[in-house]
Amino acid sequence: MKQILPVLILSFLLTACSQKYYIVRHAEKAQESTGNAMHTAGNPPLSAAGEQRAKDLAERLKQEKIQQIYSTNTSRTKQTATPTAERFSLRIETYGKIDSAFIQQLKSLKKNTLIVGHSNTVDDLVNKMTGEAILTDLPDEAYDNLYILTKKGKRLTLVQSKYGQPSPH
Repeated sequence: MKQILPVLILSFLLTACSQKYYIVRHAEKAQESTGNAMHTAGNPPLSAAGEQRAKDLAERLKQEKIQQIYSTNTSRTKQTATPTAERFSLRIETYGKIDSAFIQQLKSLKKNTLIVGHSNTVDDLVNKMTGEAILTDLPDEAYDNLYILTKKGKRLTLVQSKYGQPSPH
């Protein structure tokens, strides 16, 4: 028993010292309309399917102790992050360029973090966080990917997961 206790304590400390980054593309956006009811050209909101996916994301992350949320400054990314922000009573922080300063800011966090981006920025986030060219731009119809980066010490490991209804890709 005396030999097992130190192993259990060390195991607990190693798992307790990890943090996770959850990186997603915004959910399905509304399609551009030719009528007067909705014009979505530069900054479309989420479609009904996208609103459901945003709720599915919050449900998927409900046990993950999210403490920080980042989103670009667009309607669809903020709407994707909102149900999770509401679940954890968090404010959504906006980010702009995915430059070395933003990556360092993310890496310095000691909190589980959700980051919502776009089909052409999710790969930049994952690749710059890991220091490896792992992903390329996501297909335009891919909305169900959830990239989970787990940080233990200085090491980051990537797991690709899915959430919500499968995308037709």
